[in-house]
Amino acid sequence: PQTRLEQRCDAEVLDRITHDDRKFKADRVVAYAFATPEMGADAIKSPGAAFRSKGQWYRLKFKCQTAPDHMEVLQLRYRIGDEIPEADWAKYNLYD
Repeated sequence: PQTRLEQRCDAEVLDRITHDDRKFKADRVVAYAFATPEMGADAIKSPGAAFRSKGQWYRLKFKCQTAPDHMEVLQLRYRIGDEIPEADWAKYNLYD
């Protein structure tokens, strides 16, 4: 169900970020940090996400589509944004 969709897409975006750009070692993503994700039956669009790498948080946007069973990611597009100042972490429920 939706939880599996979110988990699968979160895991995929973390893997891709780390694989695509070696300066990042992504270990956590929060899809709803700055905006509520848009959920479809087999897709999620998260315009206000954040991810953590090496103890620092960064803004993130991503779109992810899975197979109907939500086990296979069929398409993923993402864009990394600016670093999020540590002073803002608590406001957006981000943590060390």
